Amino acid sequence: VQLVESGGGLAQPGGSLTLSCDASGFIFSMYAMGWFRQAPGKEREFVAALNWSGGSAFYATSVKGRFTISRDSAKNTLYLQMNSLKPEDTALYYCAKHDGPRRQVTIIPDRYDYWGQGTQVTVAS
Repeated sequence: VQLVESGGGLAQPGGSLTLSCDASGFIFSMYAMGWFRQAPGKEREFVAALNWSGGSAFYATSVKGRFTISRDSAKNTLYLQMNSLKPEDTALYYCAKHDGPRRQVTIIPDRYDYWGQGTQVTVAS
């Protein structure tokens, strides 16, 4: 299993970025996927998750209405569209694979068994 994030960078407050996570080594369409983030000095926190079919999404309160998670099973890719970015969104963003096929979304990091290396998002003027 391999998960490779991309799309991070520097954005101004109020700006947008789209993160991608290219997945390989497993049947992508069978697994829920999630995005997490970790800021310096803080614990890793849940951002968003999407079930295996793409029909059910769940968001952290802090990003709801600003971020959108989606997936393209034909491309084995998970996305995170981030709009109205705030300085507090600055963090290393990780995508993760749920540990069981066709499971519902969860915010619990221990339920994800594979993680990418992360992509840095910095929001500053």
